[in-house]
This record gives sequence, C-alpha cells and structure tokens, in this order.
Amino acid sequence: KDYRFDTDAGTQTLGELFGNRSQLLVYHFMFGPSYAAGCPVNSSIADSVNGVLPHLHARDMRFIFVSQAPLEKLHAYKRRMGWSVPWVSSARTDFNFDQGFSHSEEEGRAVVRQMMGGGIPPIAEQNARASGTDLAGYMTESPGFSAFVKDGDAVYQTYATTWRGLEFLMSYYQIFDHAPKGRDEGADWQLWLRRHDEYERA
Repeated sequence: KDYRFDTDAGTQTLGELFGNRSQLLVYHFMFGPSYAAGCPVNSSIADSVNGVLPHLHARDMRFIFVSQAPLEKLHAYKRRMGWSVPWVSSARTDFNFDQGFSHSEEEGRAVVRQMMGGGIPPIAEQNARASGTDLAGYMTESPGFSAFVKDGDAVYQTYATTWRGLEFLMSYYQIFDHAPKGRDEGADWQLWLRRHDEYERA
C-alpha cells in the first residue's frame, strides 16, 4: 500500500522513511491514540536502542519508532525521555494494523474478555494504568519489530517478531543473565520495570 506517515519532515511514504540508507528497522512502540504516555516496557526498549544509533547508521541502517498516537503526543513524550530515535505516527495509515501490531477498540475489548477467563496478567493492568488508558485501550496495541530493505524503488519486508521475540532489544536482560542472581523476576515478570525517570519515585 501507499502508506503515509506523519514525520518531523512532514508526510512521508514507507520508502522515504529509509532516508539515505537501504535498511529500515522499525520498532512498533505501544503508544495508542488513547494513551497519555508510552508503555513503560516499550520505553525500556527505547532506552536500550537510543545509544546504539550511531553504530546502526554506520552499517547502512535506519532505526525508527512507529506508533498510532498523533505526532504531537509522541514529540512530547520523546522530549521527556530524552531520546533521539526518529519517531513517526501511523495514525492516518493502516500500516500498524496491516503489520498486526495495532487493533480496533472492539478487538482490544475482546482480548480483555479472553484474558479474564484465565486471570488478567498483573503486568497488563500495571502498564495500562502507567500509560494512562484502560485495559481495552492498552490492548489495542502490541509491541513489534520489523525489518525492511530497499532495492531501487521496491521495499521488501525481511523479518518481523513480537512479544518475547523482542528480548534482543532489551539489553538489560542480557546483562542480568550474567549477574549472580540472574533475572530474579520470579512470578513478578517485568513488574519491576519503570520509565527511567520514575525509579526514584517508586
């Protein structure tokens, strides 16, 4: 499709998001239209990625975040977090829906109904509250990573993953895996995670 994204440089196509590089790495960041702030777990991933941008650029790669929230909301949160990763809004395109990382409000409610049968994971409730939305609104978004390559005017998708497949972006887990106590999360999987400016307040 002729996807059109809202970017710092105005409206751009998927091909234009590559800039002057032939590889485009996209993190589908959970920040939906009903969110007041980005998901804390996704924010920890952004922290991990932000510092490696120069190394990716040196290898002909551009890394960006894509979210459904309007660009103004994304800008404000990016300033708060101090990130330099380019962040574009897919609010006016089907891109995130077609990739399977955004869902309708009805689909979000259906996921919540399904979860209620086995008990809603504490991490989902915590992240919904932290993102300033309800659980159904939170579940309209899923995290994901997609890789694309450009060959002339043609754009090809070469890879995609979601959920636990995203741990390669969570550099702190690889560090924990070499620490004496390891991940040491137990049943409280990821409940300890906060935005980097919130730990001292927790």
